[in-house]
Amino acid sequence: MGPKTRILDATMLVFRRHGFRRSSIEQVAEAAGLTRQALYHHFESREALFRAVIERVHEDAIAAEQAAISKAERDGGTLADILVAGMTARMQTMIGSFDGSPHIEELYSEHLAQARDLYQKYSAVYAERLVATVTRTAQRLQLVLPQGMAPAEFARLVEMALHASKSQHPGMQPVDAFLKDMALMVRVLCAGAAPRQKPSARKAPAKRRPSRSKAGGSP
Repeated sequence: MGPKTRILDATMLVFRRHGFRRSSIEQVAEAAGLTRQALYHHFESREALFRAVIERVHEDAIAAEQAAISKAERDGGTLADILVAGMTARMQTMIGSFDGSPHIEELYSEHLAQARDLYQKYSAVYAERLVATVTRTAQRLQLVLPQGMAPAEFARLVEMALHASKSQHPGMQPVDAFLKDMALMVRVLCAGAAPRQKPSARKAPAKRRPSRSKAGGSP
């Protein structure tokens, strides 16, 4: 384990235990088994430490989401199965990063205050990957999305369902209820996706045979 990884592990431990506002560089250095000066060699401030931790949380969440999506696709899951698996893995990873902390709501609020640019960056990443998943799955399963929506429009509604679940469960707590509500809303949205209708084969109209003229008659 390199010194940077050790510092980030220690930072997460300190933030979980004390929250952001009551944590200090000294506490992180002690938890990492380093001097304050040695820690400053890698990170210049508590805010820089927090941003590094948040970035790692997002990267871990992306990896977990992709792994869950890939498994659901290999298992032959429906559009709902695939999206729910991916988003559940993403949120479980993010929540698990601060699991057991009494300061979880503070940490999430500081996430926006101290690292809003990272929040915006990763929101765009999640949205882009979700559009790609919806597009790929709809094509593979030959689905028409609800109301004939484009994948980007549908993905935006799915992300809105996630944020609606957050509003009902501050700090994404209790975890089970939050994840259950999120999955339910995503499945309701996906229920409107229908198999693409194959064009029906129409029989060509039979050609009329020219009538034969009667013997001795005019044609």
